[in-house]
Amino acid sequence: MMSNLKVITEIPDMAIMMPDGCRLSARVWMPQDSIETPVPAILEFLPYRKRDGTTARDSLTHPYFSKRGYVCVRVDMRGNGDSDGLMEDEYSQQELDDAVSTIHWLSAQPWCNGAVGMMGISWGGFNALQVAALQPSPLKAIITLCSTVDRYADDIHYKGGCLLNENLGWGATMWAYSSRSPDPAIVGEKWRQIWIDRLTAQQFLPSVWLRHQNRDAYWQHGSVCENYESITAATLAIGGWSDAYKNTVSHLVRNLTAPVKGIVGPWVHKYPHFAVPEPRIGFLQEALRWWDHWLKDIDCGIKNDPDYTVYLMHGVRPKTWYDERKGHWIVENNWPEGIKNQIWHLQLDDKLGMESEQIQRSIISPQICGLSAGEYCAIWLGPEMPGDQRIDDALSACFTSSALQQDTDIVGAPVLKLRLSADRPAAQLAIRLNHVHPDGASTRITYGVLNLAHRNGHSSADPLIKDELINITITLDQIAYRVPKGHHLRIAISSNYWPLLWPMPEAAVINITGGQLDIPLRPSGSKDERYFLDPESDAPWEIETIRPAQNSRKQISDQTTGEVTIEIIDDFGSARDCDHGLISGSVAREWWTIHPEDPLCASAKTHWTTENSRDAWSVRTETYTTMTADVKNFYLTARLEAYEDEVLIYQKDLEDCIPREFR
Repeated sequence: MMSNLKVITEIPDMAIMMPDGCRLSARVWMPQDSIETPVPAILEFLPYRKRDGTTARDSLTHPYFSKRGYVCVRVDMRGNGDSDGLMEDEYSQQELDDAVSTIHWLSAQPWCNGAVGMMGISWGGFNALQVAALQPSPLKAIITLCSTVDRYADDIHYKGGCLLNENLGWGATMWAYSSRSPDPAIVGEKWRQIWIDRLTAQQFLPSVWLRHQNRDAYWQHGSVCENYESITAATLAIGGWSDAYKNTVSHLVRNLTAPVKGIVGPWVHKYPHFAVPEPRIGFLQEALRWWDHWLKDIDCGIKNDPDYTVYLMHGVRPKTWYDERKGHWIVENNWPEGIKNQIWHLQLDDKLGMESEQIQRSIISPQICGLSAGEYCAIWLGPEMPGDQRIDDALSACFTSSALQQDTDIVGAPVLKLRLSADRPAAQLAIRLNHVHPDGASTRITYGVLNLAHRNGHSSADPLIKDELINITITLDQIAYRVPKGHHLRIAISSNYWPLLWPMPEAAVINITGGQLDIPLRPSGSKDERYFLDPESDAPWEIETIRPAQNSRKQISDQTTGEVTIEIIDDFGSARDCDHGLISGSVAREWWTIHPEDPLCASAKTHWTTENSRDAWSVRTETYTTMTADVKNFYLTARLEAYEDEVLIYQKDLEDCIPREFR
């Protein structure tokens, strides 16, 4: 096999000109004989800087495909990295138009046979779907990982109509990411002017996103669920149960009319050839099969692959981090036809049983309920996963089953229907389905949230009428999980979920009078129904470590004020690229503070440091953000400082006040 590999050439900066004259910078790996024998092109289109941002994963992936007969093209989006222009927003029409123009440009090059594929994880997975929906003719296939079909309902901004704190957290990340300068070794003497132009034009995106609190045209743009039939490119969709984007693969497999296959493993927000928890898979081999079939017309048996392959995780004790999850692979064709629903009812005495009963249960969770939720999107930075749920369970209304008489394999999205009332016009619910062990330990299986003002849909917020009984439905996230015989199921209902959700302005009392849980079940045996090859990759990125990475997560309780703070410090370290000498480093800091009895004291603060240097040249940015709220408004601030050789050369401060819309 090795003797058949192509000799490749790497080009660190290939210019791709947009129709308006904007120059995009691409890092390219191509077989040396591709002029004589043109090959397909594979595009990855991102804002995350090919020079120092995604280099580690790019080195593992793109040369691998190129040596096997592809031109791989990693493009810095407009206004990022070493590309010209200015960035407007995530998934803007300009971004998508640039990607379409890039695809047409690639297909017309003498080293390309006219066929193009597009791949990416997270942002790159999002825009691969969105570009596919625009149907550029050379785009024959895509691979999308850890992405979404609905930018409002299933991204980092809102969930169930509730405001995710990740709206600020990720916005602060982009505030820092977009503040970095291009590399003078690539763009030359104009680097400083490009940098200043970027800093001057840079928007504070959390303000943009917070101005669209309902699912309006802003979110419909780029949400491929608006018209699944618009995607005609063959689609391989991949996700992980430890990631935030658990639902996408199921939605795509169920709804796309284009050829589609889906795989979901136990992983966090990473490519599955190096993700955790294990088991990893030979993702690059699977991707190569996909490209060979759809871009080279080689019969690789793709059409015989199962439509939907998921890893059924065997239930284990709760931990904030897993290196490995025991389980086995199961497959489905014609998803979800093979799934049967089992109905459970909320009963008196906090029981979960098979018979319907009228109940009377009130809940008003302290504002600190949710401290065991883990990160919204785990990405491999320490103890990010949900821990033992017993503390949050004690702050919630819980309904627990008797010991299960057999192993119970939950495969799909559980649905909870409730009849309830509230004493405030705005309220939210967080629903957790937990696995309770014989000794009482509680492992979160899956969860869902709902802003009760969005009970009739996400297009508008309808305030609650005090004490009026309403019927609501909450669909929990997709999962594949086995609860062992002799263990218990628990539904935990909370009226707060900090720091995952921003709290409502007033603490509401929720009165529950009835409820029904539909659990999707699948008899799954104990043997793998599909096998994958072991992971392969190309040679890792060669770096010299200057400062090692380290991460910390602390819960700080102020005994004087009663406030509780979650402090997160992610020092990503500093390293020198052994090829071109660029030194890159960054540190992210977050503080999420609340009082158990006061939702209006909630506050969020972030501080990012980013650094680049080479020889006598050095640049640094310091970025700061805050968010607070009162009954009527959200208050945001953002500060940006840019330093050249430790001299402050640019600064700006932004403030914003945005009305709350029943959240």
